[in-house]
Order: sequence, then structure tokens, then C-alpha cells
Amino acid sequence: MSDSAHATNGSATAVESGGGADEAGVEADAAGATADGGEPYTFDDLSVVMGTYNEEGAIATVLEDVERVTDGKAEVVCVDGSSDQTAEIAREHGARVIEQEPQGYGVAVREAILTPDRPVVVTTDCDDTYPMEALPEFLAEINDGADVVSGDRLYHGAEAMPAFNRFGNHAFAALASLLMGERVHDTTTGMRAYRRDVVEEIGWTENTGLSAELLIRPLMRGYDVRECPIRYAERLGETKLDPIGGGAAIAKSIVTVCLEEQLRRF
Repeated sequence: MSDSAHATNGSATAVESGGGADEAGVEADAAGATADGGEPYTFDDLSVVMGTYNEEGAIATVLEDVERVTDGKAEVVCVDGSSDQTAEIAREHGARVIEQEPQGYGVAVREAILTPDRPVVVTTDCDDTYPMEALPEFLAEINDGADVVSGDRLYHGAEAMPAFNRFGNHAFAALASLLMGERVHDTTTGMRAYRRDVVEEIGWTENTGLSAELLIRPLMRGYDVRECPIRYAERLGETKLDPIGGGAAIAKSIVTVCLEEQLRRF
């Protein structure tokens, strides 16, 4: 098992792919592409997307942070199934809102990812747990050639996360690392940056376990995947995920996706 440990200075580190050299060369050949004409991507090329469900207490803060950090240049897309004022607040803050009947995490996030047409997409949650201040670093990693930049909440300890959830996330990462033969540190983070061609190329199948799938499939197909340590804050509002049932669904997704990708190599 290869182990790409985090750099001690907290910078992003590559996760080495176990795919064959030919496969990696074919499927990750977009790594050198930047904006039209070879210019680096800027916040004008960035979409920040999220699924939202009854987050009226936090959504304004998240959108204000995106506005502040990107100087209002990043596009924001919310796929919303709320029964409260989340959608109205999001629109008031300039977000594009797509209303959808609640069908689970993966359905909402998949729609959010595929809706915008800007070349770089960043997923996040709408509960103010993720630092929008990391957006410049994520974009810099994409400009440096990364295909996927994954925010590692566990690097700094994630003390704001409930202990049971923290243990579960370590367990998910250990399970995925074992099945892939590649060391990853946080498989279920909700904050990642993707090149658009990566998310359009790969077929996504999972719902509750989509966050793990969005990391595992690109990594096992030879894309340049990097983990970037981020600070994780205490969420605003109540969690929507059942820790037992949701955890079991995520573990099942990790096993399913890893086995599918291993078989795909043959």
C-alpha cells in the first residue's frame, strides 16, 4: 500500500494512484489544461455548489463567506429541497437555486455539480462547517495540475466533530485505503474542488455515499488527486444524517465502488 503522508506544513499532498501508467496517462491527460489560452483559472472560472435542506440558520453565513473570499466572482448553485426559508435566503444572496424534492444527499449534490458550466467546481456543505478561506488554495492546486483537491478535515483533529462521527470517518478512510491499496485520510469530506471534465467523465452511482465515490473513482482511474488539510467548524443547526444508518450506507458504498473500480482495471 502506498502512503502519501501529509506534508508537515499542512500543504496539499498528492495521493498516488495504483492504476497502470497507460490508464493514468489516458484518463488524466487533462491535468495540464487551464483556462482558455493557457491562462490560470480565476474565481471567474469557479462554481461553488451545494445541496441544501432546511439550513436557514447557516446558509447566509456560507454565501457571505463565498462572496467575501472570491470578491463576488464565484458562481453559487444550491439544489434545495427545504421546507423552511433556505431557498429564499440563498436567492437574496445571489445564489442560483434549483428546487428539487428531497431525494437524498447524492441526488442533490450530483445535480448541483452538473448544473454549472464553469471549468472548476467546488462542493461544500451549507452548515458553515467548511472554511471558504480555503478556496484560493484549492484553486491554486487545480492550476498546479490537480484534477481533484479534497479537503481533509481530520488532519487538524476535527475537534468540532462529534467523537462518534470522527471515529467513523477515520474508519471509512482506513477501509477505503485497504481496498484501494492507496492511503487516503478523509473519504467523506464535503469540500472538494474538481475539474469539470473529471466530474463529467465519470458516472456516479451512489447517494448517501456519494462523497466517498467522488474521491475513490477519480483516484483509482489515475487522476491527480490531492488532499488539502482544512479546519472543520461546529455545524450550525441539526445534522440530517442518521449516524448508524448513514454510516452503514457509506461503508457499503465504499466497498461497492472500490470493488467496481478494481474489476474495471481488468
